[in-house]
Amino acid sequence: MSTTPAPPVRLGLRENLAQFSLLVGVNALVGAMIGEERTVLPLLGVRVFHLHAYTAALTYIVAFGAMKAVTNFAAGTLSDRVGRKPVLVAGWLVGVPVPFLLAFGPSWGWIVFANILLGVNQGLTWSTTVIMKIDLVGPARRGLAMGFNEAAGYGAVALAALGTGFIAGRAGLRPDPFFLGMAAAGLGLGLSTLFVRETQDHARFEAASHVDSSPDAHGELSTKEVFWLTSVKEKALSAASQAGLVNNLNDGLAWGIFPLFFARAGLSISRIGILAALYPAVWGLGQLVTGALSDRIGRKRLIAAGMWTQAVAIGFIAAAHGFWPWAAGAFLLGVGTAMVYPTLLAAVGDVAHPAWRASAVGVYRLWRDAGFAIGALAAGVVADLLGLAAAIWFVAGLTAISGAVVAVRMYETHRPDKASNHPGAIAMAEEPIPSGKLI
Repeated sequence: MSTTPAPPVRLGLRENLAQFSLLVGVNALVGAMIGEERTVLPLLGVRVFHLHAYTAALTYIVAFGAMKAVTNFAAGTLSDRVGRKPVLVAGWLVGVPVPFLLAFGPSWGWIVFANILLGVNQGLTWSTTVIMKIDLVGPARRGLAMGFNEAAGYGAVALAALGTGFIAGRAGLRPDPFFLGMAAAGLGLGLSTLFVRETQDHARFEAASHVDSSPDAHGELSTKEVFWLTSVKEKALSAASQAGLVNNLNDGLAWGIFPLFFARAGLSISRIGILAALYPAVWGLGQLVTGALSDRIGRKRLIAAGMWTQAVAIGFIAAAHGFWPWAAGAFLLGVGTAMVYPTLLAAVGDVAHPAWRASAVGVYRLWRDAGFAIGALAAGVVADLLGLAAAIWFVAGLTAISGAVVAVRMYETHRPDKASNHPGAIAMAEEPIPSGKLI
């Protein structure tokens, strides 16, 4: 009995366009799952469940961020051990109940529980789509791939935030706005189960064609070693991890504090929805440019400049008043975030060896999404003590400091003149990376 041979593994965007495009669509559905909360949930806590302390009202972000951070770490390790697709499908299975709990949960505790499940869903699905795209495209177009991935995800966040804002303005805060999430969860599970293919062989192929790819040098790093390198020891990876944490601290601020800040000034739910959508819309679309730009000019300058741009934008929102000035601030915040978000992922992909790259991405995303929980706690405490504007200024200062850390500690991880268009080529760092275990 003859069997059909497996197709040869090839790296590159054009070579894997169909599967890459499918994963872009899947990640858009992942983004819609979180986007359904961006406008409605902060107002739901205050107006429906009557939570008056900002710290209490932001508990759902703390729950989401803590669980997503831990799940990101697990997703990277599991993706290396059992494959990418099983982790992706498991993430969608966990996510299916979320919009139903948000729509019909009888108490705030049920909303917090829904966000625990949402954190698991986002950690497993978003992490895996990132890893799978990195697997498929190879090193030469890694920034472009991350730009497409994050543009799809955050473009969907924006559309869902805008859509739920308009629905809530006409039909109320529950349950109608969350029907969008129900549709996204069902479609995401179906596409991931039936049509997404495993990409781990692409990572193995890249690892085999990697310069100095001996198992002793690259294949035997423990989870503990990868965690230490990514978090502390390796300069570029640790700088990327702290910048990612602060970036998502900013996103937690935009998610939890900004709608309350705008509502206190008298904006309608529909206008708050527009502002809540504008920031991720610019962020999402901008990454189509910045991801590819980082492949041309390198990662470090975009990351540092993007963090400082975010700091200016957040400070401007705190100082300004009125819909149009806030819209300008949200636009600028989206630009700064677009400069940073795909570039950080690409930098991690530059440095981490393919044999343990998924684990390194998981560690980076652990720190990055811990920013949600840390930001919600810190901003909530400051807001309760000093007011909403003070909390926004506090985050602006942290963001400026983070940009300085990148400028001082990080080296350039991607030299365009060193990157080949040939599949399997690895972009070399500007300076030798210590420990002998890294590229």
